[in-house]
Amino acid sequence: MERIVEWEGGEKIGEKGASEWLYIVPWGLRKVLNYIARTYNNPPIYITENGMDEEDDNSLPLNEILDDKLRVRYFKGYLAAVSQAIKDGADVRGYFAWSLLDNFEWGQGYTKRFGLVYVDYKNGLTRHPKSSAYWFSRFLNSGERED
Repeated sequence: MERIVEWEGGEKIGEKGASEWLYIVPWGLRKVLNYIARTYNNPPIYITENGMDEEDDNSLPLNEILDDKLRVRYFKGYLAAVSQAIKDGADVRGYFAWSLLDNFEWGQGYTKRFGLVYVDYKNGLTRHPKSSAYWFSRFLNSGERED
């Protein structure tokens, strides 16, 4: 389900993540990377955390939990925005997805899931790659480009 969020004044800025503070706005990353490049003499930039969360919903079957289409769209959009910023001239040298595994979030505990890999907290912490993990692997291994 797509949830478009409106900013003050009614301008649509993008979908909302599970956390109240998280909005999915890839073009915003391009704008901030270009702003940093222009304002601070184009320093090397490393994006050390970029990701989105989903609600932990134990009522869903595992195959639905693992099919995280929104997270795949998220990374496609944000990596395309980084690519455009690099083409614009920003000196982006690194990008790190947040997070490899579902984990404990300080403010929300285990209620939000940020990981590319699902951690089953109730069954011995078994791990199951989500669709986003497979997409990310293909992206990194094949050089798939999203323009």
